[in-house]
Amino acid sequence: MDYLPIFIKLKNKKILVVGGGEVAYRKISLLLDSEAVVYVAAKELCEPLLLLHEEKKIEWISRQFFPEHLNNIWLVIAATDDSSVNEEIHYLAEQKQIFVNVVDQPELCSFIFPSIIDRSPVVVAISSGGKAPVLIKQIREKLEALLPQNIGKAADIAGKWREKVKQKIHSAMARRMFWEKLFRKNFLSLAGNPQEAERYLEESLADFDHSKGKVTLVGAGPGDPGLLTLNALQALQEADVILYDSLVSKGILDISRRDAEKIFVGKKAGNHSVVQDKINELLIFHAKQGKQVVRLKGGDPFIFGRGGEELEIVKKNDLFFQVIPGITAATGAAAYAHIPLTYRGVANGVTLITGCSFKNKEEELSWKSVAGLDHTLVIYMGTLRANEVQQNLIKYGKDSQTPVAVISKATCQDQKVTRGNLSDLTLLADKVEMPALLIIGEVTSFYEVFESLKEVKEKEIVVS
Repeated sequence: MDYLPIFIKLKNKKILVVGGGEVAYRKISLLLDSEAVVYVAAKELCEPLLLLHEEKKIEWISRQFFPEHLNNIWLVIAATDDSSVNEEIHYLAEQKQIFVNVVDQPELCSFIFPSIIDRSPVVVAISSGGKAPVLIKQIREKLEALLPQNIGKAADIAGKWREKVKQKIHSAMARRMFWEKLFRKNFLSLAGNPQEAERYLEESLADFDHSKGKVTLVGAGPGDPGLLTLNALQALQEADVILYDSLVSKGILDISRRDAEKIFVGKKAGNHSVVQDKINELLIFHAKQGKQVVRLKGGDPFIFGRGGEELEIVKKNDLFFQVIPGITAATGAAAYAHIPLTYRGVANGVTLITGCSFKNKEEELSWKSVAGLDHTLVIYMGTLRANEVQQNLIKYGKDSQTPVAVISKATCQDQKVTRGNLSDLTLLADKVEMPALLIIGEVTSFYEVFESLKEVKEKEIVVS
């Protein structure tokens, strides 16, 4: 991080701007918005600055820069087209330990001006450290569209009510839960009408029950953080406690709330580091302390994720709950490998199976029924039992030349697709790194088709 983003209170602070052109005017406008006292040293002033000078909003102290101008100055901006003057200002400011900004020369800056979205008192600042201003402009435009117009008014009303909320809700954690719940609901849309917004806030405060926490089952998707839903991202950034599985990628944990307590409760084949009963206990324990608890699961919590069992425990303990679905590994892996799980005339459906479902006789699959389906078969956690899958499907009528794919590390940058036929399945599964899943069916042949088309397209792009 080249620059630490901080917000500085400049009210009544003395600021020197050297230069009187359009660039200087833009910087001075921002300084005046923050109620700074602005002094200008410049050979001449552009029309807008002359007007500000006539209105006594700035003070034009000199037609050239002198070192003594830096006395009692809090920060200085060099906005001239003379590189020697800019370098002198940088050197003198550094000597005096005064913050300095030299326009369009980040190497001479001890601070920079970010791109700003102003919904005062809410202010959003974005910067690339001067490296990619066009990219920052595009990001700002996207954020401008996302932020509600009334967000500043909502913040003002919330500020007025902070003490009242504090008197009613003594726990800091519970207060945060109250505000998070309020801002997620209708409050922001009502803020354009302050009286109505305050009435809503008052009613919400009277009804708020902070004796219980909340458990949210969140599907993290198969690995790529870009596949998280917006609701999942919001839940991760609001969580007090996150209980996460081994299949949850580091990239997803990195975008969760920084000060949340993160507890690893992962299970791997043959190694259950935390048994399910203990996970259930942790969910209930933290939720009953009034915390926002996220149970973060790879893929989708309701597809081979035991999410239903955990939700049942939460409901039995009369706790608030929410379920946020995620992209399951089957759809994620297949999409990233360009394998359509269903295709008209090739596969009329898709059947999802877990390798755990045939690890003992009591849970034995009906292999005859499975082998007879004209579906694509996707087997989760099946690599360790690939030999059983291969033998049983062939035994009950599946053609040994049926195309198959073994996909490891689904949707991650190092996703690997290994292709072959059903007769090769055991050998293919031995070659891949876990986690991996098996896809069996004619649709896996599309992997080569679409990959070859992709290569042709790339070549065409290069040629053109």
